[in-house]
Amino acid sequence: MNFRRATLGLAIALFALTALASSRPSEPQLSGPKPPGPDAGPSLQPIPNSFVLARDSSELQRLLDDPAGPRRIGLRGAAYHNGVVIRRPVVVRGDGTAVIDGAGIGTVIDIESDDVSLENLSVRHSGHRQTTEDAGIRAKGARIRIADVHVTGSLFGITLGLCDHCLVDHSRVDGLSGMDAELRGDGIKLWESNDSAVKRSVVEGARDVVVWYSRRVTLAENTVRRCRYGSHFMYAHDSVVQNSRLEGNVVGIFSMYSSRLHVEHNVLAGARGAAGMGIGFKESDGVDLSGNWIVGNTTGIYLDRTPHTASLPVTFTGNMIALNEVALGFLGSEAGLTFERNDFHDNAALVDFDAEGEPLRARFSHNHWSEYAGFDLNADSVGDVPFQLTQLSRELGDATPSLKLFQGTVAFGLIDAISHVVPVLSSRVLITDPSPEVSSPLTVTRQP
Repeated sequence: MNFRRATLGLAIALFALTALASSRPSEPQLSGPKPPGPDAGPSLQPIPNSFVLARDSSELQRLLDDPAGPRRIGLRGAAYHNGVVIRRPVVVRGDGTAVIDGAGIGTVIDIESDDVSLENLSVRHSGHRQTTEDAGIRAKGARIRIADVHVTGSLFGITLGLCDHCLVDHSRVDGLSGMDAELRGDGIKLWESNDSAVKRSVVEGARDVVVWYSRRVTLAENTVRRCRYGSHFMYAHDSVVQNSRLEGNVVGIFSMYSSRLHVEHNVLAGARGAAGMGIGFKESDGVDLSGNWIVGNTTGIYLDRTPHTASLPVTFTGNMIALNEVALGFLGSEAGLTFERNDFHDNAALVDFDAEGEPLRARFSHNHWSEYAGFDLNADSVGDVPFQLTQLSRELGDATPSLKLFQGTVAFGLIDAISHVVPVLSSRVLITDPSPEVSSPLTVTRQP
């Protein structure tokens, strides 16, 4: 009987696929939150008269080494060669054309003091040693400010380690080209840097943007493209990601063992490939996601034993989850997971989960589902019958183990697509939304 049902499903699926291929528009374009400005980095600005001008790299280091030296040092014009070490409070400001060039040796600018401000200059050509984490800028201290800086040709871009109340603002990091992402250094790395922030910055072509062992970190109005992890949090509690665009990375955001992470008003798009993921969580608690656009990824949202503690719930509210191959991926999903007033729009599959997972433990309420075929006779914008998702392929695999060989294939995907259209073929309900919204709260535009 199970084999007959599978055969029937495949036959209907082939017919449906033909019709779908002829009618589906190509290259969907989504309009979402406004992107940050592309002008991060230095700009042409005169050096104020209150600054002491360093004419070359030797004079710059001499001024920095002098404990009684000027508190404001200006850089102008041609490149300053060789690395620089800063061991006292100082402001170093360029005119927008100044370049500090490390000549491919070690870290270019090493900050080892509190109350340092590095402003409006370019940094390039660090060494390439992974064991020493050669970087364009490495900072250790408190209240360090790095603003309007452009880092290129460096293994690691900007590294903050033991750097509390530090800020990276309106800066740009371009990663090393011509090598695999795993061999590049991190574009921006925060390690044990509490109460620090990265704002209005751009990272392209680096390995990761990392926040590890740090509390109360804010990542705001940033753009991260063509990296491995757009943002990777580990043991990074009470942090915020907001108003940012993470596009074309392998993974947009991933959180491990982190609590009370707030992710709001971001675009997480274009994470493709077998490992592609818009946002993922492993054993994280108290997470809140709202107003994000999670679009065009292999997996939109991935949840691995999250929340880890049922009393610390994870909530998704008002997010656009659209055009993903899989909208929701579950592994060992626990109680305490809520999806409310989200828009699940035109995803190839809504749910994928490991045998350990149990999506029905998640609570769904007032979401919009593009697959919903119900009605709203009383015109209150809420469907009069619940939205229910079934998965015939998993039901067939559990009943006939030999069919599990086809899990994850196009054939089983088509069977599930047909079971949505002909729900009588499947009896196992994976998701129930008792009060589905009949119209989308967000705007999706398509280009034919």
